[in-house]
Amino acid sequence: MLDTTQNVFIVIISLACAFFFMAAMNYYWPAENRRAHNDLIGWQLSVLGTTYAVIIGFMLYTVWTDFGTADLNADAEANSVVNLYRLADGLAPQQGEKLKALARAYGDAVADHEWEEMARNVMPSESREITRQMWLTLMASKGSSPTEITAEDHALYELSALAGYRRIRLVESAARLPGVLWWVLLVGGAVTVASTCMFGASNGALHVIQVGAFTLLITLVLIGIADINRPFQGSVHVSDYAFRRAQMDMKDQ
Repeated sequence: MLDTTQNVFIVIISLACAFFFMAAMNYYWPAENRRAHNDLIGWQLSVLGTTYAVIIGFMLYTVWTDFGTADLNADAEANSVVNLYRLADGLAPQQGEKLKALARAYGDAVADHEWEEMARNVMPSESREITRQMWLTLMASKGSSPTEITAEDHALYELSALAGYRRIRLVESAARLPGVLWWVLLVGGAVTVASTCMFGASNGALHVIQVGAFTLLITLVLIGIADINRPFQGSVHVSDYAFRRAQMDMKDQ
């Protein structure tokens, strides 16, 4: 849920902190004195690095899976709106026209208003009233022919699915990693980078490059987790393309 400027700022601050800690370490505990402990430091770094790699990899996989699920759910919700619009042709004329108007209003509400509200971490509510009106319209419809009865049955199924997809979207828009997991990621990253700085390298320039590369990698992964942790917020978010396409489909018919 970060923008590009914030991401760049975090990377710069992380590198600056790592290099500052490394300089302080070299000042108070010179590399020549640390070389005698390289075996212990190397063993510690190996255990910490492996453990932290497993943790951070699992977190990245989890949030990316949730992001993909949110994207698929949004596509399914948009498809249900279009299906309702098309099934309205099989209902009685009065109910059919009303359902079509409500389906178009639903697509407009989500694409034009709710997507922006979710990006601002505001719980959207406009589509809730439209969904309620859809239920009232369909429950008041009494099919007089086999075609109308079949269309009504399928429309009720699609509306039920639509309501479910909407609830999932709202839950996903507010979901986030628990704070305790962020503490694990941040403290684990800091400890791992600090262990890298403690290594008594004989080549100072190479050590600086290694610490910078390690810090950059960890920071970028943490930024990636933060960006996709909230699927509908930040610079990386679920696209509203499915609902924009639904708007076009309902206007073309």
